[in-house]
Amino acid sequence: MTTLLNSRAGRRQAMRRIQPRRSHAVPLILLSLAGAAAVLSLWWQNTPNVEGTAQWLTHAGRLSGLLGGYVLALVVLQMARVPALERRVGSDRVARWHALSGRYALCLIVAHVGLIIAGYAEQAGTGLVDQSVTVVMDYPDMIKAAVGTAMLVVIGLISAGMVRRRMPYEVWYYLHLFTYLAVFLTFWHQLATGAEFVGNKTAETAWYALYGTVTALVVWYRLLVPLRLNLRHRMRVEAVVPEAPGVVSVLIKGRKLHRIGAQAGQFFRWRFLAPGMRWGSHPYSLSAPPRPELLRITVKAVGGHSTGLASLEPGTRVWAEGPYGAMTAARRSRGKVLMIAGGAGITPIRALFETLPGKGSDLTLLYRARSVGDLALWNELKQIATERGARLLYAVNGPDGARPEITAERLGHLLPDIEDHDVYLCGPPGLAEHAYGALREAGVPDRRIHHESFEL
Repeated sequence: MTTLLNSRAGRRQAMRRIQPRRSHAVPLILLSLAGAAAVLSLWWQNTPNVEGTAQWLTHAGRLSGLLGGYVLALVVLQMARVPALERRVGSDRVARWHALSGRYALCLIVAHVGLIIAGYAEQAGTGLVDQSVTVVMDYPDMIKAAVGTAMLVVIGLISAGMVRRRMPYEVWYYLHLFTYLAVFLTFWHQLATGAEFVGNKTAETAWYALYGTVTALVVWYRLLVPLRLNLRHRMRVEAVVPEAPGVVSVLIKGRKLHRIGAQAGQFFRWRFLAPGMRWGSHPYSLSAPPRPELLRITVKAVGGHSTGLASLEPGTRVWAEGPYGAMTAARRSRGKVLMIAGGAGITPIRALFETLPGKGSDLTLLYRARSVGDLALWNELKQIATERGARLLYAVNGPDGARPEITAERLGHLLPDIEDHDVYLCGPPGLAEHAYGALREAGVPDRRIHHESFEL
């Protein structure tokens, strides 16, 4: 069948546009805002009448410091990979929250440093440099805070889009982990010098509780849970199977893998303990429903790590973290489902195609690829469609390389009642953006368009 699809948009623009509203996020956002309001109230209660430039600068610095410390705790929380958060909200949205919160935290911290130094300098009648040296050298825990702040600034700079895209993922990832050390170094001066905490045991206890809870979640979910998972299931590579040009499936064997609790549509962060690969941890979706002794991922070679999977030897040890992701059958709210996949996005869609409950005739899968030869897992998809009575369609480029186009009109022709469907969407950013726009124009509510981006 000749079909649909077109458009290349920038990755960042595409991901900004595809942000379906999810009701699970609203309570969390409100809770975060309530915490910020509590911080503002704490500052207000400890702020007398403000007179003169020095006091205005100093009190503004205190407020930006308090808010910066609070937001920084949220930044670390969003790095903790708490399953309830990632599954209900979505890993891609949590990642966007983390990036946005990081920018806010860095701006607030820089403002805090500048305003406090300027206020103290104005009050003492000294220069900014002299006052900076005095604050760092004479105030409690300020040397550690200065080092931590410098680390946060460096981490913020390397996480900026232009720098990040020019840096190997593994280098960025391990430098990014220094955020934990930076937060630890900056924490202590908040209690030692902050006017809101000195002599206020209630505020001090609340701040310890905030950071203590975040620390406990990080230790549990980033260290102990993965350690327990891998010691219990002892995963190894069983085989590597070519599926299409540049696409391979990696079969991973282990003990009682069904007890991990993974669902079709989810992904793990995989680390293969082979030469040249053991330092990289990358997210790849399951391309088949979990089996008691076997998991499978299917990966397209687009970088050094994904290309190296083709050379993995059977028996290679595997370290996994997860499962993560919210694009599962639990998101479904209607009996009819349309699945749209492009390129390597077929992997979670293939697993959902086999396992989504319902009548086969209510399931439709549209697979976009450059050519028929690039339709990875196609024989499996045909077999699933036959067994379930589902509809399986594909769209490939024409002989002249022209890309078929997805439009609202063509989607409506394909499925006249498309507005009554849930849609699972996974593919390159350009495809995802264009398909999302066509679906919205066709009348599908954004709450029923289920999409996650696994861009690093």
